[in-house]
Amino acid sequence: MSTKPKPVTVQILEKQYLVACKDEERDELLASAELLNSKMREIRDSGKVIGVDRIAVMAALNLAHELVRDQGRKFDYQHSMSTRIRDLQQKIETALNQGKQLEL
Repeated sequence: MSTKPKPVTVQILEKQYLVACKDEERDELLASAELLNSKMREIRDSGKVIGVDRIAVMAALNLAHELVRDQGRKFDYQHSMSTRIRDLQQKIETALNQGKQLEL
């Protein structure tokens, strides 16, 4: 059952934001905010990017890049597993057919 969104305070780069969030999604929101805060601090502390807006965009790009890369890995893994399962199915069918031939 879904609950009505409630305000949750998250802190990113020493600034607080009030975000509406369902109770069952609160932990995920807090973890997401902590990840974003960590990425933004890392970029800010590198000294290569100046300005909160630019830091936020760079953090978003980095997180999006990680997401896209991980989705590609997931697809590769799924494709690999599908191929292995088909190969195993073929081996099982071959073994079963050979077993039937021995019985005849």
